[in-house]
Amino acid sequence: MKKNQLTALLLTAAMSVSLLAGCGNSADTSTPSAGTASGTEGSAAAADDGTIKEFTAFFAVPGTEINDDNEIQAEIAKITGAKVKETWLTGQTAQEAVGTMIAGGEYPDFIDGSDGQIQLYEAGALVALDDYLDKYPNIKNFYSDAEWDKVRQDDGKIYWIPQFGNAWEKDMSAVHGDEAFWIQTRVLKWADYPEIKTMDQYFDLIERYNEANPTMEDGTANIPYTILCDDWRYFCLENAPQFLDGHPNDGSVIVDTETMKIVDYNTTPTAKRYFQKLNEEFQKGIVDPESFTQTYDEYIAKLSTGRVLGMIDQWWNFAYSVNDSLKQQGLDKQGCDYVPLPITISEDIKNMWHTSDGALNVANGLGITTSCKDVEGALQFINDLLSPEVLTLRNWGMEGADYNVDENGLFYKTEEMRVNASDPAYKASHLCTYSYFPNYSGMSQDGINAATPSEQPQEFLDGLQADVRECLEAYGCSTYVEMIGTNTSPGPWYPMYSYSNTMTTSTAGGTAWTKMGEIKHEYLPKVVMASDFESAWEEYLKVYSDCKPEDFLSEMQTELDRRIQLAKDNGEY
Repeated sequence: MKKNQLTALLLTAAMSVSLLAGCGNSADTSTPSAGTASGTEGSAAAADDGTIKEFTAFFAVPGTEINDDNEIQAEIAKITGAKVKETWLTGQTAQEAVGTMIAGGEYPDFIDGSDGQIQLYEAGALVALDDYLDKYPNIKNFYSDAEWDKVRQDDGKIYWIPQFGNAWEKDMSAVHGDEAFWIQTRVLKWADYPEIKTMDQYFDLIERYNEANPTMEDGTANIPYTILCDDWRYFCLENAPQFLDGHPNDGSVIVDTETMKIVDYNTTPTAKRYFQKLNEEFQKGIVDPESFTQTYDEYIAKLSTGRVLGMIDQWWNFAYSVNDSLKQQGLDKQGCDYVPLPITISEDIKNMWHTSDGALNVANGLGITTSCKDVEGALQFINDLLSPEVLTLRNWGMEGADYNVDENGLFYKTEEMRVNASDPAYKASHLCTYSYFPNYSGMSQDGINAATPSEQPQEFLDGLQADVRECLEAYGCSTYVEMIGTNTSPGPWYPMYSYSNTMTTSTAGGTAWTKMGEIKHEYLPKVVMASDFESAWEEYLKVYSDCKPEDFLSEMQTELDRRIQLAKDNGEY
């Protein structure tokens, strides 16, 4: 799953006043007019004296702050008349950070609470957006009416904007941006690029490679396989059974498309086989013994050394920092880059790791808080960020510095530009994606280019590291997506995690869901490390059953039935 709900905890430590204090500080307090879908006409940039509105934002996920003197942020501010000071999650869970804000009653202007989003809604910390949307066409048109309806909360109002997975015109994904079994190219090359389709084949290859090549070129010992199990990221451990059985990332459950019934992937025969395999590999020394104690930062640092041969993870959870680090160190030349493999439990099962048409996750998104003193200015800023000119600045950078344009209008980068884009210092001082604000993927609105460099076919190919290019060519592929295969979403209910991530302990199903997460987080590491797997597995199933998962499954079935009926009523199913 993307993320699980955890029990909310309030911290006594206060976050900095500058982070929490919400308002758009500016001498320009005039009400901005709506922008247009085709440009930034009427934007907040109308202040004659050059005053720039300053907003604050907090995102309850780890991220990288933008330098105050960031060049592209300054360019965006010239166009929009506004800038945002972004702050990211550090040293806390999302629910802890959000809980602290709620306890203090003060918030930044913009917020994505991640797992704490429902806490914000229930605390009355978010501004309802319904009455504003018609004034801001770029925001209003970001989703269809039917999609906006899915974002409405139980009071019938819209409180946040899901930022991701919205492709303009068509999907152009070259990168598999979601979960997979990842493996380094050096492992595949050593084995002469074999077909690896099952879990057993995957671990067998890692075992054989590590036995023959126990160290990196400098003598540093390899880590054959590691697992991230920190906080909500324990999805890296627990949710593989759904994929191994040939289902896409519905997150919290399997939807049986023949019976249209909810299935608990935690107790299937495949789940037992998967955890038994991890147990076997742990006993052999293949699974990293630090897997269940390492923090997220320690995990990322470990991947960045190039030592880790394989792992399960979501692309977005590791790639943006790890890939740049590997490149900066020249470790790509040792074959330390990762590619995804289409792993299932047996060869007769079709993998569905990748879906091509995105997933609308309505469980959280970008909201405007009740502390914001300029709601219309904040919405105008979002509206302007979705204009073509600003989208190009966010996604591609500055022409001549970050990309060039050929005689046909196609954007491309030089190798120097690509190296710059992977440099953390350059990114902090120059690039400004406003990554947790709404953005498009797919086609650019110019009808020529892709929205992002990674989706531009030729740029993607030209930007590949040599080890990845060689690997893809060996398998007859030109993209990561071709490497793993692609599928359409299974139905209008997808993904079901967009509902389970909103569940709270106010219902029996939500209470069960919270307990199930706590038990899995506590017991599954014990199962993997146990000297007696069968006994540990039986103990886990007993404790898990005591959580009353049937209450959760029943509530999920009700939601599945509701989504299907809604789709039928709208002629979508």
